Amino acid sequence: MFSAFIGHSPLYRSKKKKNVGRLFTPAVTVATVLLAAILLCCIFAPVIAPYPPNAQDLTQVLAKPSAEHLFGCDQTGRDIFSRVLYGGRSALLSALGVVAISMILGIPLGLISGYKGGFADTIIMRCCDVLLSFPSLLLAFILVAGLGRNTFNAVLALGIVYVPMLTRLTRSLTLVEKNKVYVSACVSLGYSDTRIIYRHILPNCISTILVQITLDIAYAILDLASLSFLGLGTQPPQADWGAMLDEGRSVLLMNPLLSLIPGLVIVVVVVALNIFSDGLHQYLDQSQTALPSFKKYEKKFLKKKAKEGGALDG
Repeated sequence: MFSAFIGHSPLYRSKKKKNVGRLFTPAVTVATVLLAAILLCCIFAPVIAPYPPNAQDLTQVLAKPSAEHLFGCDQTGRDIFSRVLYGGRSALLSALGVVAISMILGIPLGLISGYKGGFADTIIMRCCDVLLSFPSLLLAFILVAGLGRNTFNAVLALGIVYVPMLTRLTRSLTLVEKNKVYVSACVSLGYSDTRIIYRHILPNCISTILVQITLDIAYAILDLASLSFLGLGTQPPQADWGAMLDEGRSVLLMNPLLSLIPGLVIVVVVVALNIFSDGLHQYLDQSQTALPSFKKYEKKFLKKKAKEGGALDG
């Protein structure tokens, strides 16, 4: 009867959740390998790059790919492969800087807003509403125009733009956590608000925040490339993926690789980060963890009965 009941349960044999609850699914594994390879190449750019990023060779202007120049050369004879490697260092470090600023400001503000409520919550949320009322890139343009055109100001501007989104997410998670029993127990034991917020509530929110941070890195790479493409971010002659897109625009028909290569790298990194973030979300979200199938329970049950029967016979 038990096995017959299990045999008519197609719902539990669905293959949709086959990889749910596992971090390194095939897609996530490929994305992780790509990210690791690109990251290592950028970190060791001084060792891997065959030429300095700004070294000019006027005899190789717009040269095609060859053994000496893997991706060819730009309009001043600079090696594209070397500039892509060094440009990755600038792009990835800047994206991490953007996310670091949003974390330093957004997470504490969200925790305080969600836990304290009242006047503090009203002030913080209204400030977030004001910042969110502007298109994110437009607000970044305004801030960079006021602060000056360079990489540091672009990172600072985007960091400020990203604060309201992380603040709202952290606040919503805190509102859920503060009404749970463990928080009431901490209050009854006389723990301070700071201890409750940072030692008890924050660790229970960190998994969702971590997924959002991974996505924010991808968005930051895109936004920084947009700023550099428009001349508001990294300034020439420093190598940067967004700046290389702008440099290649004028010679797109003569040497499309000048724009195609950095654009393709940006796409690969952003897509890989999105896939990794999705896999991380499925792995950390307990509600999506795959449960053992009923076949495994049946096998265990029959094995246990067989052992009990053998013990009785003995």
